[in-house]
Amino acid sequence: MDTHKYNSNKKKLLYLVKNKKMAIDFPDITDALKNPNGLLAIGGDLAETRLLSAYQKGIFPWYNEGEPILWWAPNPRCILKPNKIHISHSLKKCLRKNQFQITYNRNFAKVISQCSINRNKDNDTWITADIKKAFINLHKIGYAHSVECWHKKELVGGLYGIAMGKIFFGESMFSLMTNTSKITLVHLAKRLEEMNFQLIDCQINSKHLQTLGAQLITRNQFTKFLKDFCNFKKILLH
Repeated sequence: MDTHKYNSNKKKLLYLVKNKKMAIDFPDITDALKNPNGLLAIGGDLAETRLLSAYQKGIFPWYNEGEPILWWAPNPRCILKPNKIHISHSLKKCLRKNQFQITYNRNFAKVISQCSINRNKDNDTWITADIKKAFINLHKIGYAHSVECWHKKELVGGLYGIAMGKIFFGESMFSLMTNTSKITLVHLAKRLEEMNFQLIDCQINSKHLQTLGAQLITRNQFTKFLKDFCNFKKILLH
């Protein structure tokens, strides 16, 4: 699909891929394509109101540098329930050593920067400069949060995401030492369980998340969670 032709001067308009028309707001997420799975709209912007509206509806941006913004709502959806996180024996042993310090929102900018560094063989990363700027803005107004994992005062792991109501939308994580992203996620899940959060949205399934107990639910099931538990209420994560 040649997405570049939708980079029009009307930057705030969205191209609705199923209906093949321009619009100001997102369509119903049931309009998302089956192939590629979940593609819903192209273009628009990363303004705070646009992003928060998207996440409340189960939509997220995901695109590479140089492409127009692509908005997705895949089916099925990968989620993790905070009270059902799986901790392997080896991870439990690592946690018992208590050699890492976990903090919240201490250095959001550094966490998202580390997440944006692609450590795979290809050179693509979806955390573009514009995505960084947009999420740092969401952090400043209290919606985006980071969790940091420290070892001897060095940042060695972390993750970030958006909290709205009782839903945490996980975005990305990184590790500079073995298991530090998993340790960070385990601590976050425990904290969210204490705060009565219903789920962590993981967006796309992966083997890494499966080892921690992530599961797939239908788009309809995910939408029901959002209707019941997602709102614009900010939370204090610390």
